[in-house]
Amino acid sequence: MTEEYKLSMSPLCQTFEKDGKAVKIEIYNGDDGGWVLEIEDQFGNSTVWDDEFDTDQEALEEAMNTINTEGIDSLIGSPTGG
Repeated sequence: MTEEYKLSMSPLCQTFEKDGKAVKIEIYNGDDGGWVLEIEDQFGNSTVWDDEFDTDQEALEEAMNTINTEGIDSLIGSPTGG
């Protein structure tokens, strides 16, 4: 028997631009009852945090903190296929 898992996206999901570059901030419910933070770049690469956050707001704050302290380039990978 297969159970369907319904993904619940946070209303805080957004595209964020800085220094002429953009990333998609995705926040959704996780397996452990918390919120998962995933950031996707324009090449389809994604960075997913290992730990879940208690609230979607905490996840968004972590995303912004990472962008502000490490730079948006830290979340952008190489184009696929080369």
